[in-house]
Amino acid sequence: MPTPPAEPNPHPHLGRVLERNMRTILRLRKKAARQRGVQDRIADFITAFSGSMQFLWLHVIWFAAWIVLNSGRVGLAPFDPFPYGLLTMTVSLEAIFLATFVLISQNRLSREADFRADLDLHIGLLSEHELTRSLRMLDAIQDKLGIANNADAELAELELDTLPEDVLAELERLQSRASRALPES
Repeated sequence: MPTPPAEPNPHPHLGRVLERNMRTILRLRKKAARQRGVQDRIADFITAFSGSMQFLWLHVIWFAAWIVLNSGRVGLAPFDPFPYGLLTMTVSLEAIFLATFVLISQNRLSREADFRADLDLHIGLLSEHELTRSLRMLDAIQDKLGIANNADAELAELELDTLPEDVLAELERLQSRASRALPES
């Protein structure tokens, strides 16, 4: 059976590299979704549902019905008279479980965010290294072709390797200085 023709790219100006990158990101997201365990899927479902308008309206209806049924005005004997101790306990238990499900989902999202941050850092370091090498190559080509090199201190600095340890140490130094400058409360 012949493969169907590829859909025309509605945005040809985006280029193949960007399209490849988008496909890679989608593939990584699908892989992460497949790797989630049953417990994570349940926690994510409950977290998503509890953050929805349906959840809110369900609770509005539930609380209104509970209060009406226990008001004694509908001809039924209240099973949880005011101040609605059973309702309070039920809502408290629900809050405990919902908070746990939200925390489980947040922990998973935090792990995924850490992974993405590590990936961004690796790509940033690789890009910095490649740019430094490219600048050195351009400088060598300029020398080889006998093109006058205007000595630019900033360009010379860009041609030096930037070590992540040096950047981290400088960042820590600046943060330390900034925290010492803050008034104590």
